Amino acid sequence: MATRQSVNEYLQRCTDAIEYAREQYKTGAQQEHYNETEYTKALQGLEDSVNEINHLSLSANDQQQDQLYRMRLQLQELQNKMILKGDAER
Repeated sequence: MATRQSVNEYLQRCTDAIEYAREQYKTGAQQEHYNETEYTKALQGLEDSVNEINHLSLSANDQQQDQLYRMRLQLQELQNKMILKGDAER
């Protein structure tokens, strides 16, 4: 079973990944192009976070699973937004 501390620490790492990805998205929108390396790194961070959430959810209790599910939705929403923006610029 996942401990409360491990879930909270992981949720904080996810929040950090979201903040970094939002910065890269914002920079790309302002410049009408983006630093491909940093943008890709941000997308990979979001993907890694989603995969880790899926793994952590297996050992989480109901409340933790709900928290992780909501975080996963946030990660995937931003990930989709960034992918669509990247596709639109190609």
